[in-house]
Amino acid sequence: MPNGAVFDTYLPMKFNKLSLRLRIFFGMVFLILGASILIGIISVVQYKEEAKEYHRDRLLRKEDQIRAEIAYVLDQTTYEVISENIPFILKFNNDIYRIADVHDLPINIYDLNGKLLVKSKESFTEDTLETSLNPNVLEGLANMPTKRWVVQSEIDGVKYQSSYTYINDNQFKPLAIMNLPYIQDDDFITRELDEFLRRLAEGYLFMLLIATALSYFLSRYITRSLKTISDKMIQTRLDKRNQRIEIDDASEEISNLVKSYNGMIDELENSAAKLAQSEREAAWREMAKQVAHEIKNPLTPMRLTVQSFQRRFDPEDPEIHKKLDEYSKTLIQQIDTMSSIAEAFSNFAKMPAQQNETLNVVFVTKLALDIFTEHYLTFGTDSEEIIVKLDRTQLIRVITNLVKNAIQATEDVEDPKIRVEIKGDADTVCILVCDNGHGISEENAEMIFEPKFTTKSSGMGLGLAMVKNIVETYNGTITFTSKAERGTVFKVTFPIAEV
Repeated sequence: MPNGAVFDTYLPMKFNKLSLRLRIFFGMVFLILGASILIGIISVVQYKEEAKEYHRDRLLRKEDQIRAEIAYVLDQTTYEVISENIPFILKFNNDIYRIADVHDLPINIYDLNGKLLVKSKESFTEDTLETSLNPNVLEGLANMPTKRWVVQSEIDGVKYQSSYTYINDNQFKPLAIMNLPYIQDDDFITRELDEFLRRLAEGYLFMLLIATALSYFLSRYITRSLKTISDKMIQTRLDKRNQRIEIDDASEEISNLVKSYNGMIDELENSAAKLAQSEREAAWREMAKQVAHEIKNPLTPMRLTVQSFQRRFDPEDPEIHKKLDEYSKTLIQQIDTMSSIAEAFSNFAKMPAQQNETLNVVFVTKLALDIFTEHYLTFGTDSEEIIVKLDRTQLIRVITNLVKNAIQATEDVEDPKIRVEIKGDADTVCILVCDNGHGISEENAEMIFEPKFTTKSSGMGLGLAMVKNIVETYNGTITFTSKAERGTVFKVTFPIAEV
């Protein structure tokens, strides 16, 4: 592809990547520049045409005046008015010199065959006056309906016009050919053109400054509403409530766009509500199946234990008390298992209330960690006071569940380490729970927060699901990173309370 084609393709592509605001701005600036250049070119062309017309008309006027004066001299002479007597007639009273001086124009008279008869000056300029006319001039003059022939030339940068016309007697019979060499003096017109172009440039420079300022504010005004809509669309999320756009005094096009966006938000919220309802119903159905399954697991051994005790019960057996104790312990163990299942389900089902207590997250975290006796559990913070608005009980529940998971993840580790850290900035507080356990495998990573998911031999796997539920209720986030056999880091983030 030629370089020119690549350049012509590249520029529109770069321009199309610009923002609408910059496009409007540069468009108006280029429009003013283009208009100024176009008007400048038109002005130069117009001035040149006017100069050409001016010189043509001026030469024609002088030609008519000189012909009229020569006709007057011919009418007053006593010589016979024929071609041979023309030099004597015009030189008799120095008329040809007088007429040339009055009109400041050289006069050359030729006979009808093109031979020089008389001239007002010895020479016009060097090598510009010929003693006989070019046959093309004679032919052109004879064939022109106006009986007038003009030849344009340029010598040493100076433009000339030479007009040829007939001198007639009183019977309109041609007697001779009059030649008027005319110098086109464009100094005055050139000065006028330069002055005009200077004023035009000043005017368009002023207009360019005004257009630049106007285009800046106009583009800003036009794109302000679009930017508002764009920012709202970027912030649109499926997992949270989105704000409607309210723009006062918007144009018809912007109003229609705002209405479309707000309608989309309404439909999105309705769809999200229906989807959430459907997901909750499905989750509860699945949860009910899981609870039923978990409860049936201890009921079966309880039934078998009772049946076995019935068959083997002997009041006379000397070890009857020992067997009764073992039987009771087995039943109590199964009952405790069912109780823990019910408690886990109850905790998950209980949605945290928006208490919005003003808490020092560092103090509450220390309070939650006091219940743990593991010596390898450490705590660190970069500030002793970080204020948030949360429910104290729910915050403690989040921390204890994450620490319990970390303890369970490090049960088989030779040198277990668990560290809880709190970090804060201007907008958020971050709680990190780090362990050096076995880590979370890639196949389990996507299911770690699902209510029924667990990698343990007992329990329902509701702990992390409940934590996620609590965190998101308070507009927080929970994420994790994990490496096999190196450990896991859970990160919980809450917004800082405005003081």
